[in-house]
This record gives sequence, C-alpha cells and structure tokens, in this order.
Amino acid sequence: MLRFLTTRLISMVLTIWAVSFVAFAIIQLPPGDYLTAYMARIAAEGERVTAAEMEAMRQQYGLGDPFLIQYWKWISGIFGSGDFGQSFEWKRPVTSLIWGRLGNSILLEGLAVLVMWLVALPIGVYAAVRKYSLGDYLATVFGFLGLAVPNFLFALVLMYLSYVWFGTTLGGLFSQEFERAHWSLPRIWDFFSHAWAPIIVLATAGTAQLIRIMRANLLDELKKPYVTTARAKGLPEWKVIVKYPVRVALNPLVSTIGWLLPTLVSSSVIVSVVMSLPTAGPLLLRSLTSQDMYLAGAIIMLLGVLTVVGTLISDLILAWIDPRIRHGGGR
Repeated sequence: MLRFLTTRLISMVLTIWAVSFVAFAIIQLPPGDYLTAYMARIAAEGERVTAAEMEAMRQQYGLGDPFLIQYWKWISGIFGSGDFGQSFEWKRPVTSLIWGRLGNSILLEGLAVLVMWLVALPIGVYAAVRKYSLGDYLATVFGFLGLAVPNFLFALVLMYLSYVWFGTTLGGLFSQEFERAHWSLPRIWDFFSHAWAPIIVLATAGTAQLIRIMRANLLDELKKPYVTTARAKGLPEWKVIVKYPVRVALNPLVSTIGWLLPTLVSSSVIVSVVMSLPTAGPLLLRSLTSQDMYLAGAIIMLLGVLTVVGTLISDLILAWIDPRIRHGGGR
C-alpha cells in the first residue's frame, strides 16, 4: 500500500507540472494579449493610448518577455511563495480573487456530488434488482431526461417556475446581509436556502449518469456464479446483493471521482452566469475573454489539481474496497 501511495504522489507532482505548462501555453495561443484586448476596449470608448504608453505597460506587465521566461516567473512564484501573479484586469493579486470564489465552487460542487451519490446509488441498485419494473422504467426515463436537458436550461425553467408559483427570485448564494459575514448558523441556513436550486441543477445530469452506470454494472455482477453460490448457501437476499455484487459494482463509480469535480466546475460556468453565482466559473470565463493570463492560468491549474487530487482519492478508495488493486501494488 505504501508503494501504491508513493507511486501516485510522484505521478501527481509530474501531472500538476504538466498541467501548469500546457494551461499557460494554451492561454497564449490566441493572437494578441491582454493589452491588445485592453486597447480595443479603449478605442471603442473613443480614447487613445500612445505607442510609448503601450510599450511601458507591456514592460510593466512583463508581456514583452519570451514565453518560457514568463512561465518561469509565474511557476516559480507559485511554488516559491504561493504567489499566482497579478491580475491585469482587476489590478489585484490573483490569490485574493480566486480563493473565495474557488471555495464557493468546491462547497457547491461538493454538495452536488454528495446529492448525486445519495440519490443515484439506491435508485441504481433498485433498478438493477427490479429489472423491467415500473421503478426501473421511471429511473430510465429520468436518466435520459437528465442527460438530455442542458443544465442551464433546467436552471432557467427552475427560476421561472419559482417566480411564477412562489414569487421568489432564485440567484446568488447568500442574502445581501450575509455576503461578507463570518460563518454562523444563520449564515449556513441562508446559504442552504439559496444553494438548494443550483445544487439540484448541477446534480441532475451526474445523477442520471451514475444511475445508468450503477444499474449496468450491477446487472453484470448479478449474473455471475458467486451470486448464485451465495444464494444457494442460504444467505439473506439483501446480504447477497449489498455485501458482494454492489461492492464490486462500485468500482467504476468510484473511478469517476477524479473527473467529477472539475467536470462540475466547468459545466457550472453557464449555470453560474444564469443564476448569478459567485463561483470560479464566471471568473474563468471573463479572464479567458480578456486574456488575463495569470488569472486564467491559476484557475485552470487549480482545476487540474482538483482532477489529480480526485484521482488520488478514487485510487485510495478503490484500493480500500477492492483487495485485487491493493495487493497488485497499484498496477
């Protein structure tokens, strides 16, 4: 198990470095840079900036340096002092911009993942055990609808119904008086009174997908000889299902943890814009459109870290629930 964990940690470091390099390179692929977009906005407003002022700003932001030098300054600042650089557009350190929004994103998406698993596992098990029953057909219909309807469209419908039926407007994560308050029981209650809608929206598609995966995996396991043997020995039906085939059928679901969190973050960009959520998604979208490379690079890199950490967690859980992986030494 120690060798398994050591191998995964080494691969984590190399993967995070590769993600940081590729992300920084991709951000600079579009023609121009932040100053180009900034000059276009200034020109649209009827103002002018001289070539000397343009060059001074380029030197100030370090945009005149070669790509590798820019990358080295950025990555050495991150690993040396935790400095992700200065946001060009906001004129503030990147860390002061992203931590609060990233915390909101992780909290919101973490709750969405929790809801997905709590809903999908029992429904998937029931649909497999009661194959072709009314409950199975209903779960199938829900699965296809959840996968087919875009999250942002579901959010718009939910906001419309909430306004028409209850006269309330869904949006944001906190009331105005709790936005900058410290965490307390009233603030937690205010958060959940606002967050239930985006949690349902974000969890719908993932729940539908997990239901289909769990049902298919469990149907395969229920046909295997060890299940027939367990029944022949007189074990209770619930124990036959829960202790053996369900445990094995969980493996593919656990392996999805690695990409689940970053997928939720990326898929929540439009939902966050529609529902006015103070998360990392809208900030990433705005930084990409304005070519604010340090801000966009930091968010993309942290999404990569989420993927790597999620993969490590899924590997550890898989090694815990499946002795074949643990005794295989991580191969």
